[in-house]
Amino acid sequence: MARVGVGVGMLEISRVAGALERIPSFGEKVFSAAERAYCDAGVRPSERYAQCLAAHGAVLKSLGMTDAAGVRLGDVAVESGERGQLVAGLAGKVAQAAREQGVEEVVISLSRTHEVAVANAVAMTDAARPRPREEHDPKRELQASFREAKSIIDELERLQDGIMDTLEGEGQDERPRTDEAPTQGPIGE
Repeated sequence: MARVGVGVGMLEISRVAGALERIPSFGEKVFSAAERAYCDAGVRPSERYAQCLAAHGAVLKSLGMTDAAGVRLGDVAVESGERGQLVAGLAGKVAQAAREQGVEEVVISLSRTHEVAVANAVAMTDAARPRPREEHDPKRELQASFREAKSIIDELERLQDGIMDTLEGEGQDERPRTDEAPTQGPIGE
């Protein structure tokens, strides 16, 4: 069954910055090592931390997990996907909920203003996943039409050769053979 779940998370950047200052272990408890490396590499790390935390909430909402009972802070992580897009890394109860729903991937989009971090998450089953479109390539289409025309011509030539062989075979049976004398019929008698 095709299923798509959408979640949006929003956080004030100043609140996340305050938590990072007041609670030194906050970053290690909430974010994966890869997330911390990404956030700390930015000019304003608190903005990136706020985006990642907003993404955690958006992912839970996309999976319909409004009750976060039993969910650990590290059960969701923002990661880079195979094609370079941001995806959710899932663990624990969040991964279990995704499996039960048939969710194959949760794609994430991050944004921010000077004051607010925003994240969108889209949870998709395989049946709902967008498929790449085949590109229109006129050169390939022309080559394919030439190959098709060539095969039709080849088939017509084979048929023509077969017809000619048949006609030649029938004509030989009706003509007198050169080693036999022609017989005269009742007129020439």
